[in-house]
Amino acid sequence: MPMLIPLPLTVPETGEVLCPALLADGAHLVLVDCGYPDSLPLIEAAMTGLGLSPAELTEVFVTHHDDDHMGGLARLCARYPQIRVVAGAGEAPYLTGARKSLRLCQAEALQPTLPPEARAWGEAFCRRLAAVEPAPVHQTMADGDLLPWCGGCRVIATPGHTPGHCSLYLSGLRAVVTGDAAVLEAGTPAVANPQFALDLPQAEASLQKLLALDADCWLCYHGGILRR
Repeated sequence: MPMLIPLPLTVPETGEVLCPALLADGAHLVLVDCGYPDSLPLIEAAMTGLGLSPAELTEVFVTHHDDDHMGGLARLCARYPQIRVVAGAGEAPYLTGARKSLRLCQAEALQPTLPPEARAWGEAFCRRLAAVEPAPVHQTMADGDLLPWCGGCRVIATPGHTPGHCSLYLSGLRAVVTGDAAVLEAGTPAVANPQFALDLPQAEASLQKLLALDADCWLCYHGGILRR
C-alpha cells in the first residue's frame, strides 16, 4: 500500500525540527530531503524507530540545495551506495558542486551590510555553507515529469526560494511534499523566509500553486502537516 510517512528530525544543538518525508510503495523507499551535514545518525535513528533502515532506501529526492535539505546527502550516499539521487535539473549543478551555492553567494553579498555585532555570525554562516560536501545526482527532472513512486509522483516546479526548487505531488495519496515552497507558521501556510527568497514574487506564486492542487495533505519541511 503506498504511503507518505513524515520523518521528523530534531537537531540536537538547536532544537530545530526538520520534516523530511518517506515515500513507500513496496518497490521503492524514497527519502525526500536529508537535513544538515550531521543528520545521518538522526535519519538512521528515525528510520529504525519505524522498523526501517537507510539500507532499504532506493532513492533520495532533493527539493533544492540549501544545506538543511541536502547537507547530509554526501554522507548518506557514501554510507548507503545503493541510493540513487533524483533532483530538478535546475538544482543538480549546485548539488554536485559544478556551480557555487546560490545561498552562499547571497550570504557573501549580504555580509558587508551586516551590523558589526553580526559579522562574525555572518562569516561563520558563509564558512558553513562553503563546507557542504557535493554529492552525485543520478537523475534530473523537469516540471510535470512523473516518477513511478506511490502510483505516480508528479514533479512540480516551485521556483522562488531557489530558482530550481521542486516539490512533489502524489495524486493517488492526495498529498504534496512541499520542500521550502510552503512552510507552516502557527498552522498557516507561508513563504519560507521571504527576506531570503531569491525571487519573492516567484516564491509567492509557487506557494499558491501548491495550495491550489487537488490534495488533502501538504507535508512541509518546516512546520509539518497541513490538512485541508
